[in-house]
Amino acid sequence: MKTSPPRWADRLLEWFCAPHLLEEVQGDLYERFQKNLRVFGPVIARREYVRGVLGFIRPFALKRKPAFSPSFNIQIMISNYFKIAWRNIRRDTQFTFLNLVGLAIGLTSSLLIYLWVNNELNVDKYNEHDAQLFQVLQNIPQENKIETAEYTAGMLATSLAAEMPEITYATAVVPASWFASKGIVNVGETKLKAKGQFVGAGYLKMFSCNFLQGDKNTALNGKHAVAISDELAMKLFHTTQNIIGKSIEWNQNEFNGAYMITAIFEKNQPNVSEPFDILFNFDLFVEKRPGMLDWRNSDPRTYIMLKEGTNIEAFNAKIRNYLKTKEKDSKRELLIRPFADKYLYGQYNNGVQAGGRITYVRLFSAIALFILLIACINFMNLSTAKASQRMKEVGVKKVVGASRSSLVLQYISESVLMSFLAFFIAIGLIFVLLPAFNDITGKNLFENFTPKVMLSMIGITLLAGLLAGSYPALYISGFNPVAVLKGKLRTSIGELWVRRGLVVFQFTLSIAFIAGVMVIYKQINYIQSKNLGYSRDHVVHFEIPLEMDSVKINTAISFINELKNIPGVVNAASYYHNLTGDHGGISGFQWPGKDPTRDFDLANLEVGPNFLETMNIKIKEGRNFSKNPTTEIIFNETAIKQMGLKNPIGKTIKYWDRERQIVGIAEDFNFESLYEGVKPCFFQIYPVMPNVLVRLQAGNEQQTLSRIQQAYAQFNKGMAFEYKFLDDDYQALYVSENRVAVLSKYFAGLAIIISCLGLFGLAAFTAQRRQKEIGIRKVVGATVTNLAFMLSKDFFRLVGIALVIALPLVAWAAKEWLTNFAYRTTIGFEIYLITALSIALITLLTVSYQAIKAALTNPVKTLKTE
Repeated sequence: MKTSPPRWADRLLEWFCAPHLLEEVQGDLYERFQKNLRVFGPVIARREYVRGVLGFIRPFALKRKPAFSPSFNIQIMISNYFKIAWRNIRRDTQFTFLNLVGLAIGLTSSLLIYLWVNNELNVDKYNEHDAQLFQVLQNIPQENKIETAEYTAGMLATSLAAEMPEITYATAVVPASWFASKGIVNVGETKLKAKGQFVGAGYLKMFSCNFLQGDKNTALNGKHAVAISDELAMKLFHTTQNIIGKSIEWNQNEFNGAYMITAIFEKNQPNVSEPFDILFNFDLFVEKRPGMLDWRNSDPRTYIMLKEGTNIEAFNAKIRNYLKTKEKDSKRELLIRPFADKYLYGQYNNGVQAGGRITYVRLFSAIALFILLIACINFMNLSTAKASQRMKEVGVKKVVGASRSSLVLQYISESVLMSFLAFFIAIGLIFVLLPAFNDITGKNLFENFTPKVMLSMIGITLLAGLLAGSYPALYISGFNPVAVLKGKLRTSIGELWVRRGLVVFQFTLSIAFIAGVMVIYKQINYIQSKNLGYSRDHVVHFEIPLEMDSVKINTAISFINELKNIPGVVNAASYYHNLTGDHGGISGFQWPGKDPTRDFDLANLEVGPNFLETMNIKIKEGRNFSKNPTTEIIFNETAIKQMGLKNPIGKTIKYWDRERQIVGIAEDFNFESLYEGVKPCFFQIYPVMPNVLVRLQAGNEQQTLSRIQQAYAQFNKGMAFEYKFLDDDYQALYVSENRVAVLSKYFAGLAIIISCLGLFGLAAFTAQRRQKEIGIRKVVGATVTNLAFMLSKDFFRLVGIALVIALPLVAWAAKEWLTNFAYRTTIGFEIYLITALSIALITLLTVSYQAIKAALTNPVKTLKTE
């Protein structure tokens, strides 16, 4: 009787089994043969040996060829990978649904944020010479800090261009935002408001401006020559053809008069932060305002174009003390920054760049990355939890010669296929959600769907698929085939810790989102409810044309007095700037007892009569302006403190060769955003200013506004009545914060939904894996409550760990963000408590369904299953 395995069976095994696995498989089969030989004898031992061999090779013996022949075609292999991937996706609908929804939501959120971030990063990047364009700024020493200002002396551009060989061109620019109100342009009976910008001779050589008609090299040669946008031309003439040489009337302060159109430019430049309608010659601005020739003046912006290869650090050092060569006692220092950086890097602290809108770009880039990571982690967790169902598949493939790299490629192809299925869903969702997203962000992101952007989106999707499938592929492909086919595979401690770590990471991010949104909303609510020192409720403002003509000035004064008599109007006044903008500053004040080494800027608030009464600004000491206020001045409390004046009422101060008597001290009020503290300021009275403020009685605002509109139509015939509520202007100061709050709320909700999908799936697989244990426990008397708690406690433990990690991080991040504000809310314990309770409730609702469902299952069914 033969006592060794059949030789032909060994030959068959050698033919089909991969060489690197042959020794291990043969050893295992021979070990079983020896046991069967001792217990059952040679006949049964040889029979079982043959059965074992056939069990290994059966899937491939039917094909009558080895599983992986040398002539294997790569294209067929990849095609098969995706066929198998598609079958696996279709086979388990719950697994597919949870992964597909999670990845689709993650990709939708990330791609929407990508569109916004891409748009933000390209603002003001339209210029051909962008890399050589810089803006000159000045650092101005103040009492306790250094203030960085973008307005400079009027002669700086010309002087720098003449004296600095590194500069190719330089120009002074007075932007439309410099003026308190828009100008009015009229042709015949057509009157329109427009934004006018004054530019120097080098402007059109430096900045890309597409001229449709006219020569950009000579367009602004005359002081009364103007270039207008194609959009304005269409409104005025209903065409852009044959209008060169025609005249327009411009009404704006001392620049009123007739101008000749010499060129038409295209206004629709992509991503321009400060658009304008008309270009004027800066020489005209200097002619009308000869103060531009004084080096102490700070009105226009200065832009320069440096030669290629210029060392920026060396140039900054060279011009730092340039103003001292023009004004010996000047303490101001110059510096430059890239032109396109103004939009994203506009915030400076003590003369050093300290952020700006780039903070929110980075924040949302991180949010997009984290949301995508959460979605990928879901895929990893669910795939590894489901791995037990694919063990035999992996074992058979390895036995017949599949390498680990080929298995990794197969399982990654499944995740990539899932990712692109989610991508197609995400693209559909993006087009549905983009109109609402545009409303929130204030942009038109439909324009961003360029081929380059689409390729980037596809790249993000591919990256997500590779990331999501990487760990499951490495994990599943690492199974020992012999242990798998013998059913000896056990879940390792390392695997459990990785899966738990991923869940903790997911919920750490979700908790951070929840707490972060609450912090942002609390700060915004604090800003909106803070007492500013004046009353902004029920106040409307609008612009009026103001011409330097005594008759027209008297007409404007009469109009404001008429407004006060309208029923429903509490008071009315005029103002030059606005109560939510930058007011600039004036230095060079002289007062009794002044230290000659000390100087600082004071904001110049030019107001009409009754301004303080209209805005409910209180006089703390002294009195308000009299009826003849031309020699009177009022300071705020901060100004008097910084000046060090004792008993200031009645004292005379001097600035710019003007003498004024201090008649009152106004209580401090916030006339700029709450990013800044109260600045020193002074009020001086003028008969009338171009911005009119009207306080309305509460309750019948619309009826009163209708009466104001009628009066305005009589005063300024042909112009539409356009007004805003002061409260809306105040809200606009924090538009970035409001957008961050709204977007954070939505994206935090999406991150939580994705995390909950993963938790729901893990709970379902946990319940399925422990169904026999649940059945036995029910048989021996466990209650539904006991079983539900048993299945849920591990998840609550993980969420508890996430809370411990996330909350300190949120506290640190909130503190850093709030330092941007001069006035900030306090972060109390209640935010962390509400966050903890919220995440606990979310976890309970997510896990309890699966836990209770498993606990209610009939134990007879679970114990009967194989």
